[in-house]
Amino acid sequence: MPIMAEHRWLYPIDWPELSRLIRFGRAKGRCEHCQRPHGARVFHLGDGRWWDAERRQWRDGRGRRIRVAGADIAAIVRLTRVYIACAHLNHNPTDNGPRNLAALCQRCRMIHDAAEHRRRRWFNAYRRRALGDLLAVLS
Repeated sequence: MPIMAEHRWLYPIDWPELSRLIRFGRAKGRCEHCQRPHGARVFHLGDGRWWDAERRQWRDGRGRRIRVAGADIAAIVRLTRVYIACAHLNHNPTDNGPRNLAALCQRCRMIHDAAEHRRRRWFNAYRRRALGDLLAVLS
C-alpha cells in the first residue's frame, strides 16, 4: 500500500528495508493473520475461506483448516492475487517496533483498518462541514 505524500515524513528512511524484513524475514512471505502466500493466485469464496494449494486444503479467514461442501462450490469460487504489506497495528506510523508491525494481505489489512477508515471518513466529513460553515459566516 503506497504511503500518502503528507505522511511520508513520519516513516523512517529505512522503511522499505524494515517492511521487507517483516514481510519476508519474520512472516516468510505469508499473511500473519490468515497465512495466504505473497504473490500467489488463490481461489477464495469471498467470505474469507480460501484454497491453500500448497497444503491442498481449504482454510478460513484466520488460516485454520476447514471443510467446504463441494456440490455448488465451482459457481462461487473466485481467483485473486495476494499481496502482502507491512501494517502498523496501532495505526501510528512513527511506532516501528516489531510488535507493532505485521505482514498482512489485502483482505486482512482492510479488516484491520476498517475502524480507522470509518474514523477518518467521519473526521474529514466533519472538517468539510466546519469549513463550509466558516466560509458561509465570512461571506
